[in-house]
Amino acid sequence: MKAFKTFDYRMSIALIIASFVFSIITLDERFLLGYFITGGWQIISMVVHQANGWFTQKGSNRIKYHIAVLLIVVTALLAFALPVILLPLLLILLFAAPIMALYYTHICYNELHVKMQRPASLLK
Repeated sequence: MKAFKTFDYRMSIALIIASFVFSIITLDERFLLGYFITGGWQIISMVVHQANGWFTQKGSNRIKYHIAVLLIVVTALLAFALPVILLPLLLILLFAAPIMALYYTHICYNELHVKMQRPASLLK
């Protein structure tokens, strides 16, 4: 688990930075690729965590985040049936997605560097 958590955390940081740099270099609509690549990786990570039961106890920040993402996905699917809410939802997600990516990375950091610490190291 620790190897995956370390890789997951580092991958999230690398993708966020790469997406930011790519958007500055291109300065066009291709910046959206970063949203899909970073978000895609984080969804894969969420599925791995959920499937293995890692840090998914009731009330944890991770499970709250998983529920929030599930609600966003359901709302997005509903938006295709009700086009009147599609554009407002996409505009909200345009600004919310980078914040969500940073928050997910923060959750990963806390799990890796706080929750997975050995008890003796917490006494320092």
